[in-house]
Amino acid sequence: MSMRGLVLMLSFICVNQVSAQGFKTCAEMGVYGGGSYYIGDLNRTRHFIDSKLAGGLVFRYNLSTRHSMRFTANYGNVYAFDSDGKASDQINRNLSFKSRIIELAAGFEVNLFKYRINDMKYPFTPYFFYQLAYARINPKAELNGNEVALQPLGTEGQGTGIPGTKDRAYNLNQLTVPLGIGFKFNLRKRVAISIEYGIRKTFTDYLDDVSGNYVDADILAASNGPLAADMADRSINGMATAGLNRGNSGNKDWYSFYGIMLTFKPFKRDICDMRGWK
Repeated sequence: MSMRGLVLMLSFICVNQVSAQGFKTCAEMGVYGGGSYYIGDLNRTRHFIDSKLAGGLVFRYNLSTRHSMRFTANYGNVYAFDSDGKASDQINRNLSFKSRIIELAAGFEVNLFKYRINDMKYPFTPYFFYQLAYARINPKAELNGNEVALQPLGTEGQGTGIPGTKDRAYNLNQLTVPLGIGFKFNLRKRVAISIEYGIRKTFTDYLDDVSGNYVDADILAASNGPLAADMADRSINGMATAGLNRGNSGNKDWYSFYGIMLTFKPFKRDICDMRGWK
């Protein structure tokens, strides 16, 4: 099944659950602002480093005081530079990237305490969430002051037929699994704030365009063009040797969104008020 098909299937399941509830519960919507960063070959362990501003929209459909369906749309940027590393081999590798991330996600949110946005009797709760998401990535790097899209270049020999390389370019459309925790509390009736952190499990090692080994620069230039060879090897101390590690293909990349969410209930009364919540 395709990535788009999986996201549509999850959305269909969510909609069916809404119908099954008979609209006994209520909805809320809001905006999100914070930061985004990535963990991968150019930033292996440092969380919240090189964060960039991020934002988004959220829609919750509350099934009970404990459970909600959750739909989000997020936009952020991630980047990293080998020059910021501490290990000499990483600094010498001298790679860098930046990528915007457009994410659409659907899933569920679980409150640890009873909570209701329009009821000060249940004014706050910690929570966790899990979702399935479609993410659009596009890693780029700078060359002589200009941004260069890296995926079409095949910097690790994609599409060249060199033994040990991929047959085709990696996909810029990715399936991810957002997982996270948060704390939400009511400011007043129908208005709430959430403080949230979420990390995304991806199934690609090319968010940063770095995964496998260096390939022969002459073959790469002949097949994918001189620019591909230039962007593949930016090492400080001379030409990198073909076959040596450029990245670690055993670890997939991760990215995170974190920040503050302001949500509100758009209607003063709805069916959940008239029928009650449990």
